[in-house]
Amino acid sequence: MTTPLDDGELALWHAFKRAGEAVRSAVAEDITRATGLSDPDYGILTRLDDAGGRLRQHELAASMGWHRSRLSHQLTRMADRGLVARTEVDGGVEVAVTAAGAERASAARPVHAAAVRAHLLDRLPDDGRARLAALLAALVERP
Repeated sequence: MTTPLDDGELALWHAFKRAGEAVRSAVAEDITRATGLSDPDYGILTRLDDAGGRLRQHELAASMGWHRSRLSHQLTRMADRGLVARTEVDGGVEVAVTAAGAERASAARPVHAAAVRAHLLDRLPDDGRARLAALLAALVERP
């Protein structure tokens, strides 16, 4: 049986969660304030844009790490706002960014870059960036 976390381990776990949530939330707030795009809007639009403007819905869901139903609901809201369009294709659904969606994504990218710098990169010492990147990479590697 595994023993419970000790005080130091628990403090590290909570600090990790708070830091990730705080940075992500601050970046998302900056994007929303400047462009009106939510964090999910921005993630979907930039993935589509990076993929040449269109992806199969199941590929988009996998790239976001989302369940298909969550993505479907988000895409419906975005389609209603003219940001994306969905088309039935052989064996599935293709999602395409619209001209309006591409314009919004383009306007949001510099806001995203400035927010990541302000809320993460500029708050780390120069040597801390590489150390943090290595530590985070170690967390996603499978043993």
